[in-house]
Amino acid sequence: MASIEIEKSTQACEILKEMNLDAWMVWVRETSQMADPVLELVLGSDLVWQSALLFTKEGEKIAIIGSLDADGIRPKNIFDRISTYDHSVSEILVKELDGINPQKLAVNFSRNDVSADGLTVGMYRILQDYLKETPYIDRLVSAESFIAKLRGRKTSAELSRIQRAVDITEEIFDAIALELKVGMTELEIHNRMHQMMDERNVGNAWNEDHNPAINAGPNKEFGHSGPTENRTKEGQLLHFDFGVKWDGYCSDIQRMFFFGKPEEVPTEVTHAFEAVRDTIQTCAEFMRSGVTGNQVDSIARDFVKERGYEEFRHALGHQVGRLAHDGGTLLGPYWEKYGESPSGILEPGNVFTLELYVTTKEYGQVSLEEDVVVTKDGCKFLSHPQKSINCVQ
Repeated sequence: MASIEIEKSTQACEILKEMNLDAWMVWVRETSQMADPVLELVLGSDLVWQSALLFTKEGEKIAIIGSLDADGIRPKNIFDRISTYDHSVSEILVKELDGINPQKLAVNFSRNDVSADGLTVGMYRILQDYLKETPYIDRLVSAESFIAKLRGRKTSAELSRIQRAVDITEEIFDAIALELKVGMTELEIHNRMHQMMDERNVGNAWNEDHNPAINAGPNKEFGHSGPTENRTKEGQLLHFDFGVKWDGYCSDIQRMFFFGKPEEVPTEVTHAFEAVRDTIQTCAEFMRSGVTGNQVDSIARDFVKERGYEEFRHALGHQVGRLAHDGGTLLGPYWEKYGESPSGILEPGNVFTLELYVTTKEYGQVSLEEDVVVTKDGCKFLSHPQKSINCVQ
């Protein structure tokens, strides 16, 4: 069975042909210190000296790397040809480009997508120096749209790994639900969930210090902060934002709990929960290949405002894959900070979160997050949507 790196490298050439881009170049050095986000997709290891990975619309894959890296790259069987050097890469680089003669050479800089912005300023200037006497200096274009498709179109192997990460995340939610009780601190819950992660041999989908993010009670605004000594209380809510990484791929799910009997859940909380739950379901029913990220986000904002709530202060959803925030098209509003990412078109294989919150007067925020995949016919949930508040008695 081919590795995911081989699959994605082959997919890269197919997308270049589709987009009529002659070639794509990943231009890096010392990647253990400054790694381009695409490397884990098409290589899966580090490079030390200045290196160029070239992919063409004709299907050719070429690595130009330092001689000391070669023995680690050859066994991967990704590249049709590996050219090595000891003293200077520039001559070999130009020679290989002459053989391709690209009219458009995509490189990894982007204004809108951090996952497509792996080319550092320093390396870009070095590349300009190496190409200044060649026609290629004027043929460099952004790989932003190309990388969005490469990262976003998950292969069957990628989807399988994401699904397993989702399944394990839900297993841990089910397990911790049996242990929750009034008086536990956020830190106690956090540490116990990490024990469960260790038992299942999974890593963190984001920084360990706030994975899971845990919010007990109404006085802590949801965000990217870690657990505290806040304790769970009778008649109050408990919120989780949690994801794991399994075999290189992530999940990202949010869940809500209430400490009390089902009949004791306040009407205010029930109304808020149903607004969030139904927004997610409505957006999932709308999602399909060909719509924009902004169209999906707009449906969510209209839905919650029609139910009397202020709109949430973040995008409705981001893509999930190698990273919990995997770049590419965003389900978001046209706010300055998001650039053009909400203009992206949904495609089959894109995995998104659907997440939002509404704020109650007495019980704080109510928030849910589900993971979905865009299909040819619409959208499918990878997680099992939370349908009602989980009550802890």
